[in-house]
Amino acid sequence: MLLLTREWTAGDRTPNTNLRLGQVLAFVAGAANAGAFLAVGQYTSHMTGIVSGMADNLVLGRIALVLSGGLALSCFLVGAMLTAILVNWGQQRNFHSCYALPLVVEALLMLLFGLVGANLGLHTALLVPTTVLLLCFMMGLQNAIITKASRSEVRTTHVTGMVTDLGIELGKLVYLNRRRAAAPNAPGVHANRTRLRTHGSLVGLFLIGGVLGAAGFQQMGYSTTIPLALLLLLLSAGPLWRDLKQHRTVAHG
Repeated sequence: MLLLTREWTAGDRTPNTNLRLGQVLAFVAGAANAGAFLAVGQYTSHMTGIVSGMADNLVLGRIALVLSGGLALSCFLVGAMLTAILVNWGQQRNFHSCYALPLVVEALLMLLFGLVGANLGLHTALLVPTTVLLLCFMMGLQNAIITKASRSEVRTTHVTGMVTDLGIELGKLVYLNRRRAAAPNAPGVHANRTRLRTHGSLVGLFLIGGVLGAAGFQQMGYSTTIPLALLLLLLSAGPLWRDLKQHRTVAHG
């Protein structure tokens, strides 16, 4: 398994590795998002909803809710910023693990989420808001990884955009090219089947992750985060090991 996945987070990118990494991260995002909703009653990757809620609460004079929404938005933003910092830092040093580093951070935060969540019943008033902010940070961190790796071609938490792109390509797929009704030199309308498969698989895996994440949280509680964190660490292990071996070679050279 390690041999199959070690290049998915490597610094050298291809459309295939971008898609494979995006599919796994879409699954993880769906599982974490659905599990978080069961845990704290809020989706943490949906920044559109958070910003809309801030606008509504501002009009209604609910300033505390406006501020909490602003904090959640800021945590998502800072998570994306951290990914950019780690990736650029790794790229400047020619690290194979430049995209793996943010995943390691996310995996550790995933485990922290499980530990924090296990104590929600003891200090709900304090830990629920903290957990929401932690999850927003993680979602920003993760979404920025594949966005930067694929040069904005793949995202893992932006389901609205993926469904929109899917709808556009499906519209092209069912379009009837009638030459007699078209202009003489008008090109035919054809769906991009690669984009169809890409966005379809990402939306599908986000949904599957959500179902399994919600079921896992119902049955096993916060221990559901452990296999998710291990999956992220597995993705990161190959490039990290290559950098470690290279560092040892240079140090003993």
